[in-house]
This record gives sequence, C-alpha cells and structure tokens, in this order.
Amino acid sequence: MYSIPAVAALLVVPGKKSAGWLPWLLLGLFFTICIGFRFHVGGDWNNYLPHYYREIGAAFTDPINGDLGYVLLNRLMAHLHWGIYGVNTVCGLIFITGLITFCRAQYRAWLAFAVAVPYIVIVVAMGYTRQGVALGLIFWALSHLEEGKFFHYAGFVAVAALFHRTAVVMIPLGMFLYQKGWLFRAVAVALIGYALWDALMAPSLERLWTTYVEQKMFSQGAAIRIAMNFAAAVLLLIHWQQWKKIYPNALLWLWMAWVAMACVFFVNFAPTVVDRLGLYLTPLQVAVFARLPHLTRRRQDPAITVRYILIGYGAVLFVWLNYAVHAQYWLPYQNVLFE
Repeated sequence: MYSIPAVAALLVVPGKKSAGWLPWLLLGLFFTICIGFRFHVGGDWNNYLPHYYREIGAAFTDPINGDLGYVLLNRLMAHLHWGIYGVNTVCGLIFITGLITFCRAQYRAWLAFAVAVPYIVIVVAMGYTRQGVALGLIFWALSHLEEGKFFHYAGFVAVAALFHRTAVVMIPLGMFLYQKGWLFRAVAVALIGYALWDALMAPSLERLWTTYVEQKMFSQGAAIRIAMNFAAAVLLLIHWQQWKKIYPNALLWLWMAWVAMACVFFVNFAPTVVDRLGLYLTPLQVAVFARLPHLTRRRQDPAITVRYILIGYGAVLFVWLNYAVHAQYWLPYQNVLFE
C-alpha cells in the first residue's frame, strides 16, 4: 500500500495533471477494496459490528441512535443485505475520493498520497471508520477552501459531522481566508457552527466530557501522532514567508499550524480528546511535506528532499507495524475476497 505511491513519487514527473485520471482511478479502486473488504482488520473492528447488526430490520423512519450519516448508511446496507463490507466499502470510497481530490491539487500529488498512507489511510481509514469518512470529507472540504469556496467547504464539513460529530470543530477554519469578506464569513461560521453544535454535539456533550476528560480515557501513541503534526507545523512556520507568496489562501494553513502546536500543551490533560481532534489536523502533514521539496529547492535538490520524506514516512510505517501496541489488530492484513 505504501510502495505504490512512494515509487510513483520517485518516478512520475511532478505536475498537477501530469498523470491523468486513469492511474488515480486505479489507485482509488485498489485502496477502496483494501479498506472496504478488509477482514477483521482494525482496532475497532468488533466495535463496529453491533452498529450494523442493530440496523437489521430497522425502518428508515425509526429513531436514530448515533451519528446520522453512519446510522443511515448501516440501515441502507442492512436493507440491501450487503453486510459490514458494504458499509466499509462506501466509507472507504468516500474517504479515498476526498483524499485523492486533495492530493491531486498538490504539485507533487503522488508524494502527498504517500505521506497519507502510513497513518491516515492504514490507521485511521482502516481503523476508525466513522472518523475516517469524516476526515476524507475534510480533505475534500479543504480543496474547496484553498480555492476560496467557503460555502462548499462548510457543506462538506457539515456532511462530515453527520458521520462523526467532532468534525464540527473544523468549521471556524473557514474564517481564515483572504481578508475580503472576513466579517461576512465570521457571521456565517458562527451561525453554521452554532447550528451544527446544537444539533450534533450538545445532546451528547456531557457524556463525551465524562468519557474522554473526567475518566481520562487513554489513547496509546497520542503524543507521537501529535508530534507528527507539530513537526509539519514547525516546517511551515520556518518557510512561512515563501509559503504565503506561493500558495493561495495560505492563512488557513498558518492557523492549522498554530492549533497543531497548541495540541502539544493539552495532550497530557486529555490525550484521547486531543488525539481524535488532532486527526483533523493531519492534512497539514500532507500539504507541508508535499510542498517541502519546492520550498527548499534553492538549498537542496527536490529529488533528494522527496527521498528523505519517503524514507521518513516509510520508517513511521515500519515502527508502527512492528512496535505499536495495537498493530496486532491490523496484522496480518486479511481481505474477505481471498478468505
């Protein structure tokens, strides 16, 4: 899974549209199958099965208990008798489509995708199904936000929140675009954010606070994952002067960098909360490392920088697979098509 985009990052001439759509369609199909048809892969595999079984025989008009989008998807798959694999395949397709849309907007698209594989694809999309869908939609939303399309961004974030309500925290990022129309966007963010918060977060806020903060639910490896976002944030700040000259709507990435750095100070207080919310900051890694070869081109050959990045993320994957406490739930990789 990692070697395909890594090799392409080394061999394909960079450029937004240099590879055409066919390789990306094949890549998307491959990863959708890997995610959707995985068999007993992922730390929350057994936790997601009851979500599907609970919807067997349920009518679409029955009350919704959980995240609206995910519950309705399970209900539809139960009616179609597609099983948990139908649910995971649809979720995988949404996630990969969002990720590929974002990566193809980068000059080094294959490098961007390679950076996403070790943690964002393998751990999140193949482990935290609901938040994986939400993250895929956030990638999609950020693609629109960089183009200055605020309402497109807000729409994708709203849909993401239907799969995992915590995605509402990304709504305020929409304010940090170009200065023109700032007050209008601030009002829109406040109204949209309040509506989503009141509808999705407020009813379960007390339970979430008790579970994640008061009981201090522990998230193994949270500090390492926060550190990865922190490293990307530091690199962006180092190259900020160049960044803001080259890339449109650079301010939104600066704010993501500041939040990523702030997470370092809160990770010990509520590690799982910061870790889960930090997932929405992982696009910062993809954007920064995909652009780093261009930012450092005057001091170092971009091809060498690409190799360093690929070696670094390859090492991340190696260490995680061999030493992470929960890696046992991903190994060996199994696919129902071959069982």
